Amino acid sequence: MLGQMMQFPLLVPKLLEHGARVFPRQEIISYLPDQTIHRYTYADLYKRSKMLSHALSEKLGIARGDMVGTFAWNHYQHLELYFGIPGAGAICHTINVRLSTSQTEFIINNAEDRCLFVDASLVHLIEPIAAALPSVKHYILLNAPAGFQCRLPGFIHYEDLISGSPEDGEWGCTDENEACAMCYTSGTTGLPKGVLYSHRSTCLHAIMVGLPNYGSLCLADRLLVIVPQFHVMAWGIPYAGILSGSALIMPSCLLQPEAIVRMIQEQNVNKASGVPTIWQGVYAYLKKNEIRNLSLKEFLIGGATAPPNLIDHFQKDFGIEVIHAWGMTETSPVGTISKLHTHHQSLSDLEKLKLRSMQGQTLPFTEIRIMTEQGEIAPWDGKTVGEIQIRGAWIIGSYFKTTVEDSFTKDGWFRTGDVGYLNEEGFLLITDRAKDLIKSGGEWISSVALEVTLMSHPLIREAAVIAIPDEIWTERPLAAIIWKDKEQTAEADEIRGFLSGSFAKYQLPDQFIFLREIPKTSVGKFDKKRMRQLYAEGNLK
Repeated sequence: MLGQMMQFPLLVPKLLEHGARVFPRQEIISYLPDQTIHRYTYADLYKRSKMLSHALSEKLGIARGDMVGTFAWNHYQHLELYFGIPGAGAICHTINVRLSTSQTEFIINNAEDRCLFVDASLVHLIEPIAAALPSVKHYILLNAPAGFQCRLPGFIHYEDLISGSPEDGEWGCTDENEACAMCYTSGTTGLPKGVLYSHRSTCLHAIMVGLPNYGSLCLADRLLVIVPQFHVMAWGIPYAGILSGSALIMPSCLLQPEAIVRMIQEQNVNKASGVPTIWQGVYAYLKKNEIRNLSLKEFLIGGATAPPNLIDHFQKDFGIEVIHAWGMTETSPVGTISKLHTHHQSLSDLEKLKLRSMQGQTLPFTEIRIMTEQGEIAPWDGKTVGEIQIRGAWIIGSYFKTTVEDSFTKDGWFRTGDVGYLNEEGFLLITDRAKDLIKSGGEWISSVALEVTLMSHPLIREAAVIAIPDEIWTERPLAAIIWKDKEQTAEADEIRGFLSGSFAKYQLPDQFIFLREIPKTSVGKFDKKRMRQLYAEGNLK
């Protein structure tokens, strides 16, 4: 027998509708690229998102299911795109502004974006590839000063686009299972892959992230959203924050430690989010300038493993709790969050730090299991290591336009490619990764992609890339190279320049070493485990 409840769809615009209705005066504060500060309320965000929604369909001809790209920083207009695009029945495709032009071109063409919203400060990154983007019919400029000119064909200013559009009326989305947003993976072997989020999965993720035992968001919070809006929808935090009634502080591109600390002080920020690289810089700045008594009480850290000493030092030196989290583009992204339980308070400081340094426990409506090499599900014993697999209400079921069968098990679990274990209470610890990916400052770098390009250099015979530890970025790539002819060589800067045509600056190796032989396995593959061991011993030469 079926239940007799109403069928009320979970739609992204309904998150904003609730926030604007219940918390209409709550603030959204944007620190814009030109150093000015913009303030308005949830009620304003709602009205302008409605105007955008109508403008997309009525002025630009955007239809249900069309892709609409965003190439922008964190600010109020980008928030309007988060709601106005899916509100029109279209799909909000956020694009990582830190990718190389070739990667950006591939992603926009693969998505077939119908129009592209571009921050004025980022126009120079799109202009060189505009002619190679046949699907893009309209370019809309964000935060462009008066008289701003560019070479993008037929560009429109954002305020001109939404001007005169209705502030009310019905949204253009009705089905919770339809797509509302898309992000692309980066750093995997091969080309980036699109992950298509539904209205339902995004709403459920927002609800769960804000729960007290996880993100713990509420009306009293003033939340600094440091995670880029192009990075897995800013971890879903804007959605969760607005649902919870939290004030949002958006930093645009002003991500230097001094700027972040200033925002915390000026806006009385008590919660935030960001990758370890950001927080390492903030910690160093606070120590150097002897800044104490911050309003900041806790922040969510993820995108890369947080060093235990960073977690410990923020707590001991500033009384700020660091909450460790883990996730992927394929998990919307939050998969686990590490927060201590009441009974953990009796543990020693060292034991508490060990728990807080783990990736944490799953959120409701998701499940994690560890699969051993023998194909058995590992027990929760804190020692049995295997591949981390996950399933749940906001976990990917298939990739956009791509069939990747080996990413999913026959019984419906997503294979993360990471390995680790679960302790007796279900706290996850990632110990390694199955693929040789490098995670630098929260961004993936593909060692295989670097190797393939390096070996296309006319003077290079073999090249292997490994991750090496880095105090600032967690990991950085090191490239080991064998010349085709020892009499013909090149300098590291020349090789770096050769790579720069295909890779973003942050993806380029910091170090190059030139070897006579690269260690290989018994089947002729590069033995990267052995390379990392030799590097640690100082013997990779």
